[in-house]
Amino acid sequence: MPSTDQPVIVTSDWLKDRLGSPDIRIIDASWHMPAAGRSGAKEFDEAHIPGALFFDIDEIADTASSLAHMLPPPEKFSARVRKLGIGDGTMVVAYDAYGMHAAARAWWMFRAMGHENVAVLDGGFLKWRADGLPVTTDTISPFQRHFVARPNWSLVRSYGDVRKIVDTHSAQIVDARPAGRFAGTEPEPRAGLRGGHMPGALNLPSASLLRPDGTLKRKEDILRAFAEAGVDLKKPIVTSCGSGVTACVPLLALASIGLRDGALYDGSWTEWGGRPDAPVETSA
Repeated sequence: MPSTDQPVIVTSDWLKDRLGSPDIRIIDASWHMPAAGRSGAKEFDEAHIPGALFFDIDEIADTASSLAHMLPPPEKFSARVRKLGIGDGTMVVAYDAYGMHAAARAWWMFRAMGHENVAVLDGGFLKWRADGLPVTTDTISPFQRHFVARPNWSLVRSYGDVRKIVDTHSAQIVDARPAGRFAGTEPEPRAGLRGGHMPGALNLPSASLLRPDGTLKRKEDILRAFAEAGVDLKKPIVTSCGSGVTACVPLLALASIGLRDGALYDGSWTEWGGRPDAPVETSA
């Protein structure tokens, strides 16, 4: 069983003091929406935290799926992270170009593959640079290490799983998209998707869990945000968003206050909103 002492969030100062540690691997999991016209890999080449390696959530994925960055088969995940110099005993620290975004997705991916020794850099690369800490363009070539994925499928939900939840109300669906997209009053950024939300879902935009500098809010503010969204933390929670990225932020927030059992609907609204047979509600 994972230790409850395992940190979920680490600060810039914490990581600065451990740069170069052989037992820690830093990964830059930066990802941008296609319409943003930005490349996480290109920006990594231009500047990154010393010792970091790029973790491409679009490539370390089930590329046979028509859906973006779905969780890959365990064998593929193991092969990719071995090449990043990550072993079974390595502590992984993920960050991204925003305060907290795709790094939370990488954190969830490692946990879904049975690797609990993973944390997210609070405030990400933005805060690291704001704190005046070092960046580099240098790259490293790590030795491969032994890593075997041991999937924890309790952290993953499929379309069929979520359809049953909608029908039976056996869990709470927490949608991390902005309020306008949840309500169906603002368009989805991906073509061909209906607006609205799954029947019975609760809206908790991921941004509501973060401070202006991109760091995670304090425990009392996290508890307040969930309560105001109508979420009962004593009942099962499944999160969703546009494509399974920002939905990992509420899971990270829950884990930071000791609640590690939340699951992710990996296909999220890209799958649900793209299926004509999936029921949809709007607030319009």
